[in-house]
Amino acid sequence: MQADKQRVLIVGAGPVGMVCALALNRQGIPVTVFEQEPGPVKDQRAASIHPTTLEMLDELDVTRTIVPRGLVSETYQYRDRVSGKLIAEFDLRAMADVFRFPFVLQYEQYKLTGDIAQQYADESDFDVRYGHAVEQVEEHADHVEITARGPDGIRRYRGAYLIGADGGRSTVRKAAGIPFEGFTYQERFIKIATSFDFQGAHPDYAYRNYFSDPDEWCNLFKVRGEAGEGLWRAIFPTRVDESEEEALSERGVEARLQKFFPKAGRYEVAYCNVYGVNQRVAQVFRRGRLLLAGDAAHVNNPIGGMGMNGGIHDAINLAGKLGAVLRGADEALLDQYSRQRRHAAVAFVQAQTIANKKMLEEKDEPSRQKKFEELARIADDPAGARQYMRRASLLESLETANAIT
Repeated sequence: MQADKQRVLIVGAGPVGMVCALALNRQGIPVTVFEQEPGPVKDQRAASIHPTTLEMLDELDVTRTIVPRGLVSETYQYRDRVSGKLIAEFDLRAMADVFRFPFVLQYEQYKLTGDIAQQYADESDFDVRYGHAVEQVEEHADHVEITARGPDGIRRYRGAYLIGADGGRSTVRKAAGIPFEGFTYQERFIKIATSFDFQGAHPDYAYRNYFSDPDEWCNLFKVRGEAGEGLWRAIFPTRVDESEEEALSERGVEARLQKFFPKAGRYEVAYCNVYGVNQRVAQVFRRGRLLLAGDAAHVNNPIGGMGMNGGIHDAINLAGKLGAVLRGADEALLDQYSRQRRHAAVAFVQAQTIANKKMLEEKDEPSRQKKFEELARIADDPAGARQYMRRASLLESLETANAIT
């Protein structure tokens, strides 16, 4: 039994859990992170780190390490796949007076977690335990205890607080009995990564592109890939009646890419996967000594790259307030964390990602054109473009949420 009155237990060694652990550890607070997977998972999920998040990571001395390893994306585009026209382009360099890092960094989330683990973790005060599945959670008046099954069998661990950063099926959220409110989309999404150089074929493409199409929209963006060779990820919706086997078949993947981006010869595919998509937010982010952050607290569609970023914003907010509580501040700060970050999730991340999807999939032609005209008008107006980029980069969500008492 680890009896440490200051130690914080964290379930989930993804980007949110690891950033939260590092932010707490930098305050001198010991942390233990439990991850059920046997080691760092090279999951091909989120890869866009917004300017606001880069500033937070810079305070933890992480940004200087990751920027040279990622792809700097200063612009992003919205296009009409039907006509092939560019609808709007936004250039973050116009926000250099607002953002310390006026760009989005394309850097896969598993690389971020790996960097933190390699540089800072696995000491007695920053203990990351892979292959440890949390099976039971107990809350007491002055501490929490968990039971975890690891390589050496079942053990119990004790801490002052427990943070669930363990994804949409969060064990911690379920143990706390917190409802996860929202809905699930009928269609699923398929992500296909290819080494084909889209920018070589289309020099006017940016590293981040959003294609509107009434039948099958697409997000297309570039990452460095495992070996740094460069991969383009294309995300499409599946048909409602399309099986996972059909979508992932060699024929299905090739047909999907060729329909959207016809070319001579077959595509070389590095990986592909199908996943369900939800728009859900936990009713509260705190219940007693149990706290939620990231996907355990809120999930959304990936259009706009807001999920991981919102989760890291949770982590930084929570680490600051929890650190203060452990140093003697009123526990009411943790309820403020819940109010602030839930507001950010509902009013900004949920609202924006739902709106992004609706714009890309709009089927009514007059409505499509009206949305295109409005987006083009915003992009062409310097003041409008700045306001749009403030919201898309989650700066507006931070300012609004942080003002909540």
